[in-house]
Amino acid sequence: MRDIYDVVYKPVVTEKTTDQMESSVYTFVVNQKANKLEIAKAVETLWDVRVLDVRTMRYSGKLKRAMMGRMTRNSPLGRRPSFKKAVVQLAEGEHIEFYEVG
Repeated sequence: MRDIYDVVYKPVVTEKTTDQMESSVYTFVVNQKANKLEIAKAVETLWDVRVLDVRTMRYSGKLKRAMMGRMTRNSPLGRRPSFKKAVVQLAEGEHIEFYEVG
């Protein structure tokens, strides 16, 4: 079993995930080797909430150019890092405070 701080890295705060927070659905970037049970236990321990469902997605790193421009035909290629995302649904009435509004 991994340490809970090694399982959940950071929350994903976008326009779509902010809308989902109203219905107790939260999104996190997690360790690529973590399974759904470890993710649920880590979220329950960190924020003292009850998790109903965990869905996971893997994203592969995309290729990117190191330098952009017209004269860089043979520019070296790089790669963005791969990551795993978890969508966690909490029990009715539970919520997590990431930031304060107002």
